[in-house]
Amino acid sequence: QVQLVESGGGLVQAGGSLRLSCTASIRTFSIRTMGWFRQAPGKEREFVAGISWRAGDTNYADSVKGRFTISRDNAKNTLYLQMNSLNPEDTAVYCCASRASIRIATIPNEWDYWGQGTQVTVSS
Repeated sequence: QVQLVESGGGLVQAGGSLRLSCTASIRTFSIRTMGWFRQAPGKEREFVAGISWRAGDTNYADSVKGRFTISRDNAKNTLYLQMNSLNPEDTAVYCCASRASIRIATIPNEWDYWGQGTQVTVSS
């Protein structure tokens, strides 16, 4: 059974930083594309960032480019999201996701597995 477990969320002031982690119980983690999505109250789930299993392939939403960095440690089966210069518009539940294809999809229903999410709240 595949499990994705996020951690690292919390309350932070505007301008602050957080690092999210997602630990995966997937035997084939190193050859799966991983991603982060977020969902704010009353809004649809949106793509934040993705990283393929091919080294160096990443993709970011325009709203987070230059502020967020996605990375992975295949030896630890862990995905990360470093978030800097946070602002209140970043407040959401952040979920990690996994898919078998090398392509970094931005549409939620193209991903196979999901974590439960971790809350990120940015105060002004």
